[in-house]
Amino acid sequence: MRDLGISRRHLLKGFLLTPWLASIRKFSWQDDKISPFSKKLQPIGRRLEMEGWYIWCTSPVYAPDGKVHVFVSRWPAERGMGGWINSSEIAHAVADHAEAPFQYVDTILSPRGTGFWDGTTCHNPHIQYIDGKYCLFYMGNANGKTDTKRIGLATATTLYGPWSRPDKPLLEPGPEGAWDDHCTTNPAFVKHTNGEYWLYYKSWNTKEYIEAKGQPIRGNRKYGLAVAPALEGPYIKSSVNPVVDFSALGNNRQFEDAFVWQENGVFNMIARDMGFYNHEVGLHLQSKDGMQWSEPLIAYNELNAYAKEPPAPAHLKRYGRLERPQLLMRDGKPVYLFTAAQGGKYMTSSAFVFKLES
Repeated sequence: MRDLGISRRHLLKGFLLTPWLASIRKFSWQDDKISPFSKKLQPIGRRLEMEGWYIWCTSPVYAPDGKVHVFVSRWPAERGMGGWINSSEIAHAVADHAEAPFQYVDTILSPRGTGFWDGTTCHNPHIQYIDGKYCLFYMGNANGKTDTKRIGLATATTLYGPWSRPDKPLLEPGPEGAWDDHCTTNPAFVKHTNGEYWLYYKSWNTKEYIEAKGQPIRGNRKYGLAVAPALEGPYIKSSVNPVVDFSALGNNRQFEDAFVWQENGVFNMIARDMGFYNHEVGLHLQSKDGMQWSEPLIAYNELNAYAKEPPAPAHLKRYGRLERPQLLMRDGKPVYLFTAAQGGKYMTSSAFVFKLES
């Protein structure tokens, strides 16, 4: 295993001196760039294909009876892929096991309308069982745009609800000019072994522009950490934020969609790559303390490495990527990987599932 005690400053310096970064798009993955996590993946296939809907952000959890419940983002197909920002709701489905067909149960969170922080979308569900209740972290926004994205927490004593929805977000952005002044989104959560509640979140700076391939791109996605003494907060942002930041590597390298867990005393993170290697693979990082993270390795490849798919239709611009990785955990270890992929039977999007071989 790599030395996980490396500092972020030294990590970035090391990346900048690494020759293969200069020719990253021509890079043929060497074995030392592939995570052991990747080698455990056995593709199961698409799940949760719903006619008339885009399906995204599939977050799974085991029920006491052994069935698998998932909480997904979905929005009407007529809205197109961009409907996630202004029309998404969070739905609940269940299957006898992770490889079985899932049946829609109900929609548990819908946009609440004008005046609410989650008035125009409910997205990014992340489900966990914590302190005797089910906790659904999610993102909502109030104006159909990215600058009001906020992380919230809904709770229930059973997977069938009823769900208690917060009147206020769980975490607000930083002050104007801060690295995270634009929003809080893409929640990942760990109840630390020390009893603290750790919330990871994605954000960026509103006014920051970065030149990438000769084009100005707004912002650079980074991850921060906020810690609380209790589940409901208050969450205090870490003084070392952002805890993962690829911006110093140039060419607007960034990432999103993190999922974080502790296993055998080590923090693990999987996420979607946005330019560290390319825009099609997933990343796997590790950390001793949850704040200083190792060099990313390849967590998974593009979809065509696992399944034969028809040619990309014109209306799907992110076809072939596997996004929003979420793990089904059993006894503190990952057993299935759920991702989101454009395409499928209705040429919208669906979940794509992997089994992790032990």
